[in-house]
Amino acid sequence: MSTHETPLPSVLFVCVHNAGRSQMAAGLLDYHAAGRVEVRSAGSAPGEAVNPSAVAVMADLGIDIGGESPRRLGDADVRAADVVVTMGCGDACPVFPGKRYLDWNVSDPAGLPPEAVRPIRDEIDRRVLLLLAELLAAA
Repeated sequence: MSTHETPLPSVLFVCVHNAGRSQMAAGLLDYHAAGRVEVRSAGSAPGEAVNPSAVAVMADLGIDIGGESPRRLGDADVRAADVVVTMGCGDACPVFPGKRYLDWNVSDPAGLPPEAVRPIRDEIDRRVLLLLAELLAAA
C-alpha cells in the first residue's frame, strides 16, 4: 500500500468584492466537504468586509463566515485551483490550461437584507452540493 496520498481537489470561488457570493460559496463548500476539498475565495477588487447579511444567513445554517476577510485575487490562487468558479459578476480571471472554469450567474447580495439573501444562499448551496458530488465522484 502506498503512503502517498492523493492531493485534495481545490476550488477557488471568485467575485469582484469577495464579500458576499464567493464567501458564502466557500463557507458552504468547506462545511459540506468536511475536509475533503481545499477551498479558497478571492476578488479582483476586494471589499472592506464580508457582507453582514451574508454572515447572518450563513449563521442560520451554523456556518460562521464572520471572521473571513475579502482577499485580492492573484495568479497563484488560480494556479493552485483545480476548479475556478466565478460568481456571475463578469470578473476577469487569469486563464491557465488544465483548469476547469465555471460561471455561476447568481444575484449579488450587496445591500440586501438577510431575507432577500437567503434565496441567493440557497441557490449557491444547491450548486455547491452538485459540484461537491462531482469532485468526490472523480476522486
